[in-house]
Amino acid sequence: MKPFALQTVLDLMQTRADDATKELARLIANERDAKNKLQMLQNYRDEYAARFSESAKNGLSQREWHNYQSFLNRLDEAIDAQRKTVAAQVNRTAAGQVQWQQQRKKLMAFDTLSERHFAHETARESKREQKLQDEIAARKFSEKES
Repeated sequence: MKPFALQTVLDLMQTRADDATKELARLIANERDAKNKLQMLQNYRDEYAARFSESAKNGLSQREWHNYQSFLNRLDEAIDAQRKTVAAQVNRTAAGQVQWQQQRKKLMAFDTLSERHFAHETARESKREQKLQDEIAARKFSEKES
Protein backbone atom coordinates (compact mmCIF):
# COMPACT_ATOMS: atom_id res chain seq x y z
CA MET A 1 0.00 0.00 0.00
CA LYS A 2 1.42 3.37 -1.00
CA PRO A 3 1.73 5.90 1.82
CA PHE A 4 -0.29 9.11 1.65
CA ALA A 5 1.88 11.55 -0.28
CA LEU A 6 0.61 14.54 1.72
CA GLN A 7 1.02 12.95 5.16
CA THR A 8 3.54 15.60 6.21
CA VAL A 9 1.07 18.34 5.29
CA LEU A 10 -1.74 16.48 7.08
CA ASP A 11 0.45 16.24 10.21
CA LEU A 12 1.23 19.95 9.96
CA MET A 13 -2.48 20.79 9.62
CA GLN A 14 -3.20 18.61 12.67
CA THR A 15 -0.53 20.46 14.67
CA ARG A 16 -1.92 23.82 13.59
CA ALA A 17 -5.47 22.78 14.44
CA ASP A 18 -4.31 21.58 17.87
CA ASP A 19 -2.48 24.87 18.43
CA ALA A 20 -5.56 26.85 17.37
CA THR A 21 -7.68 24.79 19.79
CA LYS A 22 -5.30 25.52 22.66
CA GLU A 23 -5.20 29.20 21.77
CA LEU A 24 -8.99 29.38 21.62
CA ALA A 25 -9.24 27.71 25.02
CA ARG A 26 -6.79 30.28 26.41
CA LEU A 27 -8.78 33.15 24.87
CA ILE A 28 -12.06 31.81 26.26
CA ALA A 29 -10.48 31.52 29.73
CA ASN A 30 -9.16 35.09 29.49
CA GLU A 31 -12.59 36.35 28.44
CA ARG A 32 -14.23 34.51 31.33
CA ASP A 33 -11.66 35.95 33.77
CA ALA A 34 -12.20 39.49 32.43
CA LYS A 35 -15.98 39.11 32.79
CA ASN A 36 -15.59 37.72 36.30
CA LYS A 37 -13.39 40.67 37.26
CA LEU A 38 -15.98 43.08 35.84
CA GLN A 39 -18.73 41.35 37.81
CA MET A 40 -16.61 41.50 40.96
CA LEU A 41 -16.01 45.26 40.47
CA GLN A 42 -19.72 45.86 39.86
CA ASN A 43 -20.67 43.88 42.96
CA TYR A 44 -18.13 45.74 45.06
CA ARG A 45 -19.40 49.07 43.72
CA ASP A 46 -22.98 48.09 44.58
CA GLU A 47 -21.97 47.08 48.11
CA TYR A 48 -19.97 50.27 48.60
CA ALA A 49 -22.83 52.41 47.26
CA ALA A 50 -25.20 50.66 49.69
CA ARG A 51 -22.81 51.40 52.57
CA PHE A 52 -22.59 55.01 51.40
CA SER A 53 -26.38 55.28 51.28
CA GLU A 54 -26.72 53.76 54.75
CA SER A 55 -24.03 56.05 56.16
CA ALA A 56 -25.66 59.05 54.49
CA LYS A 57 -28.92 58.30 56.37
CA ASN A 58 -27.02 58.56 59.64
CA GLY A 59 -25.30 61.75 58.58
CA LEU A 60 -21.87 62.26 57.08
CA SER A 61 -19.33 64.98 57.37
CA GLN A 62 -18.41 66.82 54.20
CA ARG A 63 -15.05 65.03 54.20
CA GLU A 64 -16.67 61.59 54.58
CA TRP A 65 -19.17 62.48 51.83
CA HIS A 66 -16.32 63.55 49.55
CA ASN A 67 -14.32 60.37 50.31
CA TYR A 68 -17.28 58.11 49.49
CA GLN A 69 -18.00 60.02 46.27
CA SER A 70 -14.36 60.02 45.25
CA PHE A 71 -14.02 56.29 45.81
CA LEU A 72 -17.26 55.58 43.94
CA ASN A 73 -15.94 57.63 41.03
CA ARG A 74 -12.71 55.61 41.00
CA LEU A 75 -14.73 52.39 41.07
CA ASP A 76 -16.82 53.67 38.13
CA GLU A 77 -13.63 54.42 36.21
CA ALA A 78 -12.28 50.95 36.97
CA ILE A 79 -15.58 49.42 35.84
CA ASP A 80 -15.49 51.41 32.58
CA ALA A 81 -11.90 50.32 31.97
CA GLN A 82 -12.81 46.70 32.69
CA ARG A 83 -15.79 46.91 30.31
CA LYS A 84 -13.36 48.00 27.59
CA THR A 85 -11.06 45.13 28.52
CA VAL A 86 -13.98 42.68 28.29
CA ALA A 87 -15.02 44.07 24.90
CA ALA A 88 -11.47 43.75 23.58
CA GLN A 89 -11.23 40.20 24.93
CA VAL A 90 -14.56 39.27 23.34
CA ASN A 91 -13.15 40.49 20.00
CA ARG A 92 -9.95 38.48 20.50
CA THR A 93 -11.98 35.38 21.33
CA ALA A 94 -14.13 35.87 18.22
CA ALA A 95 -10.98 36.19 16.10
CA GLY A 96 -9.61 33.05 17.76
CA GLN A 97 -12.81 31.19 16.89
CA VAL A 98 -12.46 32.22 13.25
CA GLN A 99 -8.83 31.06 13.25
CA TRP A 100 -9.82 27.77 14.89
CA GLN A 101 -12.59 27.20 12.32
CA GLN A 102 -10.21 27.92 9.44
CA GLN A 103 -7.62 25.49 10.79
CA ARG A 104 -10.28 22.81 11.34
CA LYS A 105 -11.54 23.31 7.79
CA LYS A 106 -8.02 22.91 6.35
CA LEU A 107 -7.42 19.83 8.49
CA MET A 108 -10.71 18.29 7.39
CA ALA A 109 -9.82 18.88 3.73
CA PHE A 110 -6.50 17.06 4.05
CA ASP A 111 -8.09 14.38 6.21
CA THR A 112 -10.66 13.77 3.47
CA LEU A 113 -7.87 13.46 0.92
CA SER A 114 -6.11 11.00 3.20
CA GLU A 115 -9.27 8.92 3.64
CA ARG A 116 -9.84 8.86 -0.13
CA HIS A 117 -6.23 7.84 -0.69
CA PHE A 118 -6.45 4.93 1.74
CA ALA A 119 -9.87 3.88 0.42
CA HIS A 120 -8.41 3.84 -3.10
CA GLU A 121 -5.35 1.93 -1.92
CA THR A 122 -7.51 -0.58 -0.06
CA ALA A 123 -9.70 -1.10 -3.14
CA ARG A 124 -6.59 -1.52 -5.29
CA GLU A 125 -5.15 -4.00 -2.82
CA SER A 126 -8.43 -5.94 -2.77
CA LYS A 127 -8.49 -6.11 -6.57
CA ARG A 128 -4.91 -7.32 -6.62
CA GLU A 129 -5.68 -10.00 -4.03
CA GLN A 130 -8.81 -11.04 -5.94
CA LYS A 131 -6.82 -11.26 -9.17
CA LEU A 132 -4.22 -13.40 -7.41
CA GLN A 133 -6.94 -15.68 -5.98
CA ASP A 134 -8.52 -15.96 -9.44
CA GLU A 135 -5.14 -16.91 -10.97
CA ILE A 136 -4.57 -19.56 -8.29
CA ALA A 137 -8.07 -20.97 -8.82
CA ALA A 138 -7.57 -20.96 -12.59
CA ARG A 139 -4.25 -22.81 -12.22
CA LYS A 140 -5.81 -25.42 -9.95
CA PHE A 141 -8.65 -25.84 -12.41
CA SER A 142 -6.29 -26.24 -15.38
CA GLU A 143 -4.16 -28.72 -13.38
CA LYS A 144 -7.25 -30.85 -12.71
CA GLU A 145 -8.09 -30.79 -16.42
CA SER A 146 -4.62 -31.99 -17.40
